[in-house]
Amino acid sequence: MTEKRFTTDGREIPTILGGRMLVPPFKNKAIEFIRLYPEEIRARELAAAGYNTFQIPSEYVFIDFLTDSGTTAMSDRQWAGMMMGDESYAGSKSFKKVEAAVRDVFGYKEVIPTHQGRGAEHICAKVLIPQKENTSGWWIPNNLYFTTSRFHQENAGAKWIDVSVSEAVDPVSTFKWKGNIDISKLEAVILEKGAVNIPFVRIEASLNMAGGQPFSLANLAEVSAVCKKYGIFFLLDATRISDNAYEIQQKEDGYQNVFLGEIIKKICSYTDGCTMSSKKDHYVNIGGFFAVNNDAVAVAAKDMVVVFEGLDSYGGMAGYSMEALAQGIYESTDAAIVGHYVAQSRYMGEEFLRLGVPVVAPIGVHGVFLDAKRFVPHLPQSQFPAQSLASAIYEKTGIRGMERGIVSGQHGHEEYDGLELVRLTLPRRVYELAHLTYVVEAIHEMYLRRDTIKGLKMVYEPEALRFFRARFEPVE
Repeated sequence: MTEKRFTTDGREIPTILGGRMLVPPFKNKAIEFIRLYPEEIRARELAAAGYNTFQIPSEYVFIDFLTDSGTTAMSDRQWAGMMMGDESYAGSKSFKKVEAAVRDVFGYKEVIPTHQGRGAEHICAKVLIPQKENTSGWWIPNNLYFTTSRFHQENAGAKWIDVSVSEAVDPVSTFKWKGNIDISKLEAVILEKGAVNIPFVRIEASLNMAGGQPFSLANLAEVSAVCKKYGIFFLLDATRISDNAYEIQQKEDGYQNVFLGEIIKKICSYTDGCTMSSKKDHYVNIGGFFAVNNDAVAVAAKDMVVVFEGLDSYGGMAGYSMEALAQGIYESTDAAIVGHYVAQSRYMGEEFLRLGVPVVAPIGVHGVFLDAKRFVPHLPQSQFPAQSLASAIYEKTGIRGMERGIVSGQHGHEEYDGLELVRLTLPRRVYELAHLTYVVEAIHEMYLRRDTIKGLKMVYEPEALRFFRARFEPVE
């Protein structure tokens, strides 16, 4: 018999499939119709989109695993709260609810609202990376990078530098804390570049470019101590903090019986501030914030948000969006809710492994990452294997994923030997077990015929964040 599982408040979590899948802690009140179009229509739309899955009209997508950003299903409490939205331009009551929720759950003193995560990254970079002339520049140590965060760092005049653990870029390593920062690498960078040339150290929760991998609280405490030692601001990318906290609760000694909200607050307590895209862990379609404890940084950020986002009492969000966000922040502390979508990802990943389909290990918390280098080994780096695989998956199955490799890396035409991944990201509270089974079976069938997948060549390259709008053509 499968061992029973409980939340920290004593509720039993029902499971199926030998305990690998949690029964959803919710039921449906509304549905959205989807349609699987014939392959010839998908081929037409893919070609029109320049073989870039970001450019495919959603109408022609059957199962959309492009991203979990803003694609969640909101709760009845969120929808009900939206009717209470205060649309006042200044001093919105709805923002006060967001501010109170962030202070309660995250523990930060000051909250600067933004329309989404990259708005927070922009404000953060502008405030924390001053203009600098006639020097070697600024350096930002990161556990790998995220596309938009790296862009904002470099756009502000800094250079990102990788201090992640070596296991982060090894897709077959089963190390359970691939989101960790390598302490020796971090100290070496600080000593080499000089602490005065490092505006902040950034750590990302549930490290995306490594395959959705968490950091441990033990490592976070070590990084925090290093930052305090050298007087460096420690910034958390909290976008998927609930997922990371859930992994800590499940895997790190001493936290199995700790309330998820307490773990989230403890994570934040080791840092000086965070950027947040609430479109993920807070189950909203739009919204985010930059939160800090430093008064001077907060004042500068509020001055900046007025220029780029909107007044500091709405930051680009509508009042009804802030009502949904405030409620979503509290829902993100529920281990049953968070555990359900993490279990969905695990179920798919374990099924892929059982069938021999190459995926990143351990299975990511917010999605499954196909290892394109092992999936399509016949495609050279110059033919963009992950982009080619993502395109082929859509054409043959109607499933939309996204590339996470050289195209996302913003490397232009420089040498690249990093991970080539196709990210299948699960929107929270949207798809059911039958959808996941279809994804596994359809992609497994493609894997059996992987030699037929053709490469791509890039025919249009935007200057920044090229993965959104680049265009490709098949290599004959």
